[in-house]
Amino acid sequence: MGEQQFFLKWNDFQNNMVSSFKHLRDEKSFTDVTLACDGQTCKAHKMVLSACSPYFKTLLEENPSKHPIIILKDVSFNHLQAILEFMYAGEVNVSQEQLPSFLKTADRLKVKGLAETQSPFSNKREG
Repeated sequence: MGEQQFFLKWNDFQNNMVSSFKHLRDEKSFTDVTLACDGQTCKAHKMVLSACSPYFKTLLEENPSKHPIIILKDVSFNHLQAILEFMYAGEVNVSQEQLPSFLKTADRLKVKGLAETQSPFSNKREG
């Protein structure tokens, strides 16, 4: 009785999305937020920031603006650039020397994949 349904899948979807987001960032196309720290700025996309960080999602939802400028206190510009690289590419290189402070910054900004999350299972050990 019903129509036959077809499942269509884009085999390289994730890689294409990562590549597209990186390209949009590199070209500064459609950027709609400016992040500022250490007297320097960089442009980003609200959607990417919100998808990768509940901190940014809440901040952007509670303060709607066409193109907000977010000033990040006590964040080094190098850390911000590395965090954005991680958000857009899913990976980043950080020196061993910078790693502890970088992770602390990522934790303060609640960056998914870098921030420590409180899972009900994280501190429990069976034994």
